[in-house]
Amino acid sequence: MKKKLGLFAIATLGASLLTSSLTGITPAHAAGLAVPDYEVKWYLDPAVVLNSDHKLKSSVLDEFDMPSTVEKMNVQYLDSDDLELNDEGWNVRIRKMEEFSDKEFELTYKKRYPIVNGDIEAALEAAEEDGFDADEEDYKPQVEWGYSSQTLSFSNKKDVTKKGYDGMELPSKGDSRDMAVDKLPGKLENWKPGDWAEDILDDAHIYGPVEAKRSIGEWDGEELYIEVWQIRSASGTGYDYLVEASMKIDDYATASAKRTSLKNKLVAKGWFLPADGLKTALILDRY
Repeated sequence: MKKKLGLFAIATLGASLLTSSLTGITPAHAAGLAVPDYEVKWYLDPAVVLNSDHKLKSSVLDEFDMPSTVEKMNVQYLDSDDLELNDEGWNVRIRKMEEFSDKEFELTYKKRYPIVNGDIEAALEAAEEDGFDADEEDYKPQVEWGYSSQTLSFSNKKDVTKKGYDGMELPSKGDSRDMAVDKLPGKLENWKPGDWAEDILDDAHIYGPVEAKRSIGEWDGEELYIEVWQIRSASGTGYDYLVEASMKIDDYATASAKRTSLKNKLVAKGWFLPADGLKTALILDRY
């Protein structure tokens, strides 16, 4: 049996608690720590912002100068039935973007570190002990900043090609396993003794496929993404829809200010959903 994660929680923390607990990196941080950028994320209420066909309403598109066209994507994850990689903070994802050719795919190996009480520096220090430091060239550091939590992640993206696929089709189970093992980076390969990671990926369960559509616009001088994710319902008989707005910003101060300005806009419009949680966790729970 595949191990289940907790359900996607609706957070109820007050604004004062959030602002007091989330802090940036102090200027006097130790030499050698990685310097992340920030991905600010808010959820929108799908019952309010989506039409009956699960597409963004024109009022949302117009507010953020978004075209009516969307970019399609399709993703799946690899892990053991017991989610052994995830338990160690690792995720392995294969993604297909509409802009790719039929044979092109993006393979991402991601290591996550929890950020406790907004202490980003402590998470960076823990990552540094594992070799994710300022000299790391293969992994991109980022703080994922949601409703009431932050997570530090290091992502290693690799382009892979495989013939025999059309359109948005993702690789088969066998091809996905082969890709993941063939491109396995050293940090994951050596995370535990022996062939731990390779053995997991050789026999991995496929979590997905999961479809999403991305709209691209602008807010407060920053590029804004709104993605609509179609994720299997807990009962397995239909789908739930997650609507996520995000911006990628280089520094903490700017990210904090623009995070607040975007939230204020969403609240004023009646679109804001006070929810927290990672899409990845939900996908691993449902597939």
